[in-house]
Amino acid sequence: MDAEKKRAGLERRDFLRVMGAGAAGAAAAVPLLAAGPAAAVETADQRVKQRYRETDHVKKYYATNRF
Repeated sequence: MDAEKKRAGLERRDFLRVMGAGAAGAAAAVPLLAAGPAAAVETADQRVKQRYRETDHVKKYYATNRF
């Protein structure tokens, strides 16, 4: 009888282990499914446009950190 109880306990643990792994997999898959399509590739105009400006506060940062 002890062997039967022990096996029943293991079956219950196996079930919970499988359910836990399935739930973790489902939780990991949700953000992947919810993500929209990938962003489009930059155009030639976007690649050459000016993005960085050395403004006064940037110059002060460089002076403070001795860059």
